[in-house]
Amino acid sequence: MKYMLTYDLMETIRNTNQWMGATARAFAAYPAMSMTTNPMVEWIGAWGEVAERSFARMVAKPDWGIPNVTTEDGKDHSVRIMKLVEKPFGDLIHFKVPGRTPRKRRVLLVAPMSGHYATLLRKTVISLLPDCEVFITDWHNARDIPVSAGKFDVEDYTLYLMDFMKHLGSDLHVIAVCQPVPLALAATAYLAELDPAAQPRTLTLIGGPVDPEANHTDVTDFGRSVTMGQLEETMIQQVGFKHPGVGRMVYPGLLQLASFISMNADTHMTAFQNQILKVAKGEAADHDKHNMFYDEYLAVMDMTAEFYLSTVERIFKGRDIARNDFVVDGHKVDIGKITTVAVKIVEGEDDDISAPGQCLAALDLLTGLPASKKAQHLERGAGHYGIFAGSSWRNNIRPLVLKFIDENSPAAPAKLKRKPANQNTAA
Repeated sequence: MKYMLTYDLMETIRNTNQWMGATARAFAAYPAMSMTTNPMVEWIGAWGEVAERSFARMVAKPDWGIPNVTTEDGKDHSVRIMKLVEKPFGDLIHFKVPGRTPRKRRVLLVAPMSGHYATLLRKTVISLLPDCEVFITDWHNARDIPVSAGKFDVEDYTLYLMDFMKHLGSDLHVIAVCQPVPLALAATAYLAELDPAAQPRTLTLIGGPVDPEANHTDVTDFGRSVTMGQLEETMIQQVGFKHPGVGRMVYPGLLQLASFISMNADTHMTAFQNQILKVAKGEAADHDKHNMFYDEYLAVMDMTAEFYLSTVERIFKGRDIARNDFVVDGHKVDIGKITTVAVKIVEGEDDDISAPGQCLAALDLLTGLPASKKAQHLERGAGHYGIFAGSSWRNNIRPLVLKFIDENSPAAPAKLKRKPANQNTAA
């Protein structure tokens, strides 16, 4: 499948479905169609509206859409998105709130590079903005990056994180979500050796595969059941002439989306059937629950082939992080070198992507870190999405993370400093 033809074929299918949706919607909107009472016309128009929007979203990067922030002066302040560091494969951005006193908590959100844009963490950003200065890793769509920019694999990702942490300084609290959890752990450990002063104060790891073998899921089972040759042959394609990254080998976003949907095909089918019915009845809205979710879920980005393949081979199959045998730029990183950074693990009881135990394995690797600087929390009844963006995050996990940050900050009250870091550990 490693040809431009297959890449362009998928885009052609997507584009054709978008056109068919637009055509059906326009057909049903003709005034002459109102002369008949046939409900099929409404159904055609409703299907067209849902289809056009859905297939159009697959190639559009979502807007951040961050609302104004109300501060202690009672005024609403707009949020400016500022690029602090620009790199070929990703930027470090700051959600700056002009006119308000800078917050003491400085948080770097490490977004996944797993098919969706960093905007997947929009709700996480919004929830943290009132209390924190928020920064995030904003990864680029691989199809828009020229081949001349070179490769980008798990080692490059780790080096990017180290550069971002160095730029922001040591008075920093890092929160890594899902896929980058093991790489954020490795980046911190490497900094502990090369530049200890650049380490963050805390590292919160949320639902990531530090040790995929700790608790199997469909994701880990798939990683074990296929060979690297099979993955390279069936998942990797070459970007076509339409994009700046022409010729680059990638794991296409559209192919990733097909995999995402196949995992819960019945659920997605029911959701779209219900939405078509609502549109036909005039009950749907531009920003209703369905559209808000799928506008983000369907927006996918290509991943460089080397990043995808090295993630499967080194994180899932070889378990390099779990075995403390991860090499970056020719140097073996020792997780045990982390001795001062407080680490908190957050997992969801019902997480079917990174099951409980996979992220918790990080604590066993931190052999040089005192027990008082280790913490863990298992959120009962929460799935993967809920532990960083849902009600579980807002109501339970977010307050615990902020408390953990305060307990391990130099300006924390004495009574908080005396508490062990695992005070919030769930039984």
